[in-house]
Amino acid sequence: MTFTEPPRPVPPPSPEAIGPGLTLLRPQTRKGVGPGLIVLVDDFAAGVDIRNGVPSPLMKWAEEGYNVIEVTSKAWDGFLNPIDECVASLSAPGICEDPGKLGLLCYSEALERRLRTHELPRSAIVAAVLYGDAIDTASENARIPFLIHSRKELQNKPELSKSYAYPEQASSRFATPYNEDFSYAAEAISHTRNLTFLKRHMGGPYFDLETIWDEHTYYEFEARSVEHTMNTMVAEPYVNHIPTLTGGIGREALTNFYRDHFVFSNPEGTSLDLISRTVGVDRVVDEFIFKLNHNKVVDWLLPGVPPTFRDLAIPFIAIVNIRGDRLYHEHITWDQATVLRQAGVLPDTLPFGKDAGEEVRLPVAGAEAVAKMRDKNSVASNQMFQYGVQIVSKEAR
Repeated sequence: MTFTEPPRPVPPPSPEAIGPGLTLLRPQTRKGVGPGLIVLVDDFAAGVDIRNGVPSPLMKWAEEGYNVIEVTSKAWDGFLNPIDECVASLSAPGICEDPGKLGLLCYSEALERRLRTHELPRSAIVAAVLYGDAIDTASENARIPFLIHSRKELQNKPELSKSYAYPEQASSRFATPYNEDFSYAAEAISHTRNLTFLKRHMGGPYFDLETIWDEHTYYEFEARSVEHTMNTMVAEPYVNHIPTLTGGIGREALTNFYRDHFVFSNPEGTSLDLISRTVGVDRVVDEFIFKLNHNKVVDWLLPGVPPTFRDLAIPFIAIVNIRGDRLYHEHITWDQATVLRQAGVLPDTLPFGKDAGEEVRLPVAGAEAVAKMRDKNSVASNQMFQYGVQIVSKEAR
């Protein structure tokens, strides 16, 4: 696939104050328009910060393609009912694609208690997400679809609600960044659940995740443009090549990695053969074969290994997280042992045990691993069960 219009650089966020404790941030996507989302957060997590690669809720949801109004505790100092003010602002001409389908997300138990004093305008808010261990499931607001994240299983859930329990978390603030109870992994899981829930009820926003990923790889491997590759990604992305611990965390480090160790380091003729693809609400999972001739140093794949001039065909897995219409991260993994075997730098056997002459045959596949990936019947299964320690004669040593 060829892309003729290069992606534009990521714009800096431009938050708009619309009242005490209320801040609007428009979609941080290339599309630039989207539905409306009201996000209630504790004061310490407010604003458009990105710290150590972790964005504030306001920034993260704008990157997902929403017009986000952030609500903090100060909003109740300026408005009798801040939610009505949010609905009015998001319903103004030129703001939201569909002002009749707004969502609400509350990260704060303290602000959830304040929500109970107001009836949500069901004519505008079509779905809500709550984090907390003391959610009032019997309130009038429970008449709209709710998604609830808590540390324990909820009893007597409203008919239209769904809940998830996170018993291993220290508090319900596990999804709110910049506090000691924040859990990066648990927040990410809950975020994907939120996206699935909100998109279904709000009608989007939906993006062509396959095309976004294909565009990124086009600029990596075909056009070989570091600038355009980075422009397909959010403000602070990262890439993690797990077997060799290579990649880059954050825009500056990742730009340097792409420029100095990846985009121009892959030999001519490098190709990717797709075997399977799974597309979710916010990620693409690819199973593919990475093929190259090792005729130059490829330090992200074989750090420190001089060119062996061997053809390599390697089974890869890529888990690609896409936020809105830009990539957030790539988790890439592969079998490094088969890379070493195919490159000729890993022997078939190694000395084993205390007795001289004992060797163990390494349970490592070479090119047959790729054959098995392409065709399940190409290589018989379970042949390595016969491997073990063998005695090598002095003459054979």
